[in-house]
Amino acid sequence: MAIANAEVPLGTPAPGFELKDVRTGQRVRKEDFEGKPLLVIFMCNHCPYVRHVQDKLVEVANRYQDRGVGVVAISANDPEAYPDDAPEELAAQAERLGMAFPYLFDESQEVAKAYRAVTTPDLFLFDKDHRLFYRGRFDAARPKQPTPVTGEDLIRALEALLAGEAPPEEQYPSVGCSIKWKPGNQPDYYG
Repeated sequence: MAIANAEVPLGTPAPGFELKDVRTGQRVRKEDFEGKPLLVIFMCNHCPYVRHVQDKLVEVANRYQDRGVGVVAISANDPEAYPDDAPEELAAQAERLGMAFPYLFDESQEVAKAYRAVTTPDLFLFDKDHRLFYRGRFDAARPKQPTPVTGEDLIRALEALLAGEAPPEEQYPSVGCSIKWKPGNQPDYYG
């Protein structure tokens, strides 16, 4: 069942994080992206909504990373309930997709809670001061629908940010699978 994301006001500061990259084992912190825009992508390996857009999403993220935007992907799903989202499976996904950015595993799920993440995918774009500029969908494409995967909503936001313009007035919520919370760990904003 598809769900939409929780409300987070524009201008909200990016919560901190320090998580391990599933490929390198290195710790990655929000502070590593100081002074540059930051795109935080909550995603996973098993979700059909992620699978539907993942090739184009990684292509767009890689392209804008080359233009100076910091990018991280984070998976917070419970790997016991969803083994396809275990760190080694995420590492294989990252390699298969050619991710040029860190793919982090949020084992405690505390980072996902701090961001008020709800879906996979769930996109948060912050300006160079790490204030929320865009939070929403990648585009209007959905699995089993004819709408092409373009990334146009995220691209519009990235272009506006890099041009020094105001955030897009229309920001549609992300739609996708719910984050798979560990038993008893579901946040109060969820649902």
